[in-house]
Amino acid sequence: MRSSGARSRASAAETPVARDVIAAVVLAAGASRRFGSPKQMLLLEPVVRRVRGSREIAEVVAVLGAHEVQTTARVVHCPDWERGPGASLRCGLAALGDEVEAAVIVLGDGPSIDPRAIDRVVAAWRGGAGERVAATYGGVRLHPLLLGHDVWDDVPDAGLRALPAALVPCDDLDPPGDVDFADQVPEGGRPEEQNDYRHGAR
Repeated sequence: MRSSGARSRASAAETPVARDVIAAVVLAAGASRRFGSPKQMLLLEPVVRRVRGSREIAEVVAVLGAHEVQTTARVVHCPDWERGPGASLRCGLAALGDEVEAAVIVLGDGPSIDPRAIDRVVAAWRGGAGERVAATYGGVRLHPLLLGHDVWDDVPDAGLRALPAALVPCDDLDPPGDVDFADQVPEGGRPEEQNDYRHGAR
């Protein structure tokens, strides 16, 4: 006869984990060669603060690679970051707990990310839009990008730009921006607003 402790452990093992958590993965593993110094030191924490402004996000994970950066987010180190943004994303997803049902992906060099855009892609996903849901600005697909748990295994090294996603218009919000060069950051340290929609979702 099994002891009550053994029965309890077996019962726990057989009970499926309830997935009811939305996490954010902030990709910040790049080398920042065009910037000339680790831009994550300037940009990452403001992005983390904006992500936390979403009412949907329970946890924020920052994926680092080329540079060590101080952040209040939980840090995941990706040794394969040079393979591409998909490799960094896979590291971030692998670090999430079994209770996480979807992950919202944002870029660590997109300092104007609006928490309302995060709320909108989550709402669309909850409404059955699909397992990949991305925000658009002026008809251009950018971030945030939500991935339901069922598609976490389908992340190529090149990232998710070429994969289909349901689109959520966020034309009334500022796009997240994409700071590549140091002269895009004024002397005061606040990145300039960008509205040229240059980059697709990675």
